[in-house]
Amino acid sequence: MPAVHLLITGLVQGVFFRAQAKEEADKLGLTGFVKNLDDGGVEIFAEGPEEKLKQLEQWCWRGPPRAKVTNMTVAEEPEKAFSQFELWQ
Repeated sequence: MPAVHLLITGLVQGVFFRAQAKEEADKLGLTGFVKNLDDGGVEIFAEGPEEKLKQLEQWCWRGPPRAKVTNMTVAEEPEKAFSQFELWQ
């Protein structure tokens, strides 16, 4: 199963980015995690069907209403076989 590692920067903390990214991933049936980074960014690891991963990437460029995404790096990763999508601190 394909997997991606996303690093999202901009105004992405304190705007419910993690919670809404988890909601979006759950809707898409993806597994993995989302967490805040010390540098103010957000990290997402997601695995699932390629078309669903692309939908999550597109959502991440918009984010929740108060977010302002300035950059996102996307790297393909080997599958880690998560059983669900987790919200990490």
